[in-house]
Amino acid sequence: MDPRERVFTTIMRILRGLSVDRLLQILSSTKPFIEYFKGFEKAGAVKQIFGERTESVLQSLRVELTPLGGYMRVSGADGHLIVSSRYLNNGDRIDIYLDVIHELVHVSQFMNGKELFDVHYGYTERPTEVEAYRHAVEEARRLGLSDQRICQYLKTEWMSVNDLRRLAKILNVDCGQTA
Repeated sequence: MDPRERVFTTIMRILRGLSVDRLLQILSSTKPFIEYFKGFEKAGAVKQIFGERTESVLQSLRVELTPLGGYMRVSGADGHLIVSSRYLNNGDRIDIYLDVIHELVHVSQFMNGKELFDVHYGYTERPTEVEAYRHAVEEARRLGLSDQRICQYLKTEWMSVNDLRRLAKILNVDCGQTA
């Protein structure tokens, strides 16, 4: 057997023995939330989510930085944040801030035993998503963002135009021609 083929075969055997989750953990780094997102414990929007527990929750919350694409999400296994390093480095700062608010609502929901991924609802009607988007929209308005800019924030590649219209209506955001 060619030495390159032997190395490749060995690597493939090792990879077969690892689950996808384990591979992602190897490629990722996990640190405390407060190391990546300094000052969030002082934000009114975050205090509204966690109340008196804000500092303790954020000190214990872990963030998994992953090299894979996407944005950010909450782990359904243990409630930690999973954040794409590409998004963190290249994304719009306001969108990232609003996404953190959105995902912290999911962290709170997870801590309170809510079903984050209830398949009985479409994405834009899922109560946990509506609640998370509601917090993000409230914060966007507090920051002075226009409804048009909020609609840009709400629109994602996994949402159809009808999904966006439905979500905007639920959140009382006027997307006008955007949707």
